Amino acid sequence: MTNMIQAAKDQVAALTQAAYEKAASGGVLPGGAEVKATVEIPKDTTHGDYASSFAMAGARALHMAPRAIAQAIVDHLELEGSYFSRVEIAGPGFLNFTLGPKWYGDVLFTVEREGAEYGSGDGGAGRKVIVEFVSANPTGPMHMGNARGGVLGDTLANVLSRDSWSVWKEFYVNDAGNQINKFARSIYARCMQLTLGEDNYQFPEDGYHGDDIRELGQAFLTERGDAFPGDTPEEGWLDELARFGLEGNIPRMKADLRKYGIEYDQWFFESALHDSGYVAETVQLLADKGWTYERDGALWLNTTELLKKKYLDEGKSQEQVDKLDLKDDVLRRANGFYTYFAADIAYHRNKLDVRGFDLAINIWGADHHGHVARLQAALDGLGLDGSRRLKIVLMQLVNLLQDGKPVRMSKRTGKAIALHDLLDEISVDAARYYFNNRAASSPLDFDLDLAVRQDSENPVYYVQYAHARICSLLARMREGGAEVCGAGQIDACVLVQPEELALVKALAQYPEELHLAARDYDPSRINRYLTALAGEFHRFYNACRCMVDDPCLQAARMKLADATRSVLANGLNLLGVTAPEKM
Repeated sequence: MTNMIQAAKDQVAALTQAAYEKAASGGVLPGGAEVKATVEIPKDTTHGDYASSFAMAGARALHMAPRAIAQAIVDHLELEGSYFSRVEIAGPGFLNFTLGPKWYGDVLFTVEREGAEYGSGDGGAGRKVIVEFVSANPTGPMHMGNARGGVLGDTLANVLSRDSWSVWKEFYVNDAGNQINKFARSIYARCMQLTLGEDNYQFPEDGYHGDDIRELGQAFLTERGDAFPGDTPEEGWLDELARFGLEGNIPRMKADLRKYGIEYDQWFFESALHDSGYVAETVQLLADKGWTYERDGALWLNTTELLKKKYLDEGKSQEQVDKLDLKDDVLRRANGFYTYFAADIAYHRNKLDVRGFDLAINIWGADHHGHVARLQAALDGLGLDGSRRLKIVLMQLVNLLQDGKPVRMSKRTGKAIALHDLLDEISVDAARYYFNNRAASSPLDFDLDLAVRQDSENPVYYVQYAHARICSLLARMREGGAEVCGAGQIDACVLVQPEELALVKALAQYPEELHLAARDYDPSRINRYLTALAGEFHRFYNACRCMVDDPCLQAARMKLADATRSVLANGLNLLGVTAPEKM
């Protein structure tokens, strides 16, 4: 796919090199020099659209003043048929190139030719990546953190797919361990209270106290009440209660996420790792490699030594490493049960070793930051290069606001706000756009009042309105007999107004933003880009009438508007947000 910004940079380098070689063959400049110049986009466009440092970079090798070199380059440049209309020398010897009509026309042609694939890159080169996100405990409804993690993970997966990664989306179901035992005991206690009366059975202090547990207990009694509790002690009911609770909760989680626009390639169950013996096998591999030891009946991972090796390999000094407060981790308790950390190591070994993903990306809450290096180090210990192949995107908290004040309870239920509560209050489009509107590393203030406003202060409305405005404009023009021409049929020379040129440049920026979003695992770049693109269109719309008497100018402006519509729809689709034709 074509990146017109990179194409322009490459052409600056090629034109400059060709001019140098021509000047050298004519004896104006010394020949045979290898000049490593940079090509940048100046912040001030009065200095041109692209600036080459060739003259300054070549001063030492050519034994000449930079401005003299620059003048020789300019004298031998051949711009005919290139993307550039002129070149000027500035400051100590910068070569400032100004874009010409061919580049602007080619941007519109590229948008048209590539259509829905416009912006796609080749950074992934077909490599396999697994994106694991949400992975909420299946013991209750999903909350705000899950809502943010859901859209971050889903949008990042979309971005990576467009950058030529082979993407797999996964939800890891923690259906084993202490939390499931607590879950089952909580349902059992509610069943007992519903059977005997709340005052006659004490609910466990560390149990799950939500109304959802009461609802599960009532549902279980409706189905199995004739046999409950019978002569069977609590322990005899726990497996059945856990299974019943999970069979009720997981479909609800899937339904909530589906409503939110999220579908996974796989829901991977932790219990499968234990049942298959894979956790035990993974721990034994760590033991075989000498990374474990026994103490007080438990099996420990020598996390301290693994982390020291990891940090030294990453360039930290021995003195820095010695100052760190490092601790080891239990893998198998004295009672023979494997810890969550052991299961987590096994799960990620399964990703990288068994299923052969080149890269594993997890979206985690920021409170898990201390777990990142430990898990990477454990995978390093297994020889899986976890420090490079496991990437954790840490996500900061969401502050939900209404009337300028924090909101923690749902108006409908009076309880803590869950994902399904939020989607009763606002649209899926607003939720997905807002939760991706800032980088994961930044806390997010989600203003419920702003999310439902229909004006330019609401960012999702602002972007969607730009798309709808273009659709309405083109529909009106078609009613008047005009049609959007092919890019090859328009004359880009008529696009001379600053607002027109700025809009074309904004369209050209999209592939670069997609590439950077994939490279930095930051899909919020797409939001910022779309907001900026919508702003450029609104400025163009207010300054440049599309319905004009000049048919050549009208055709070019219609094409520019239609190209903008296409790119706005492209970006909104990546975010999982609709691109309405009317608003």
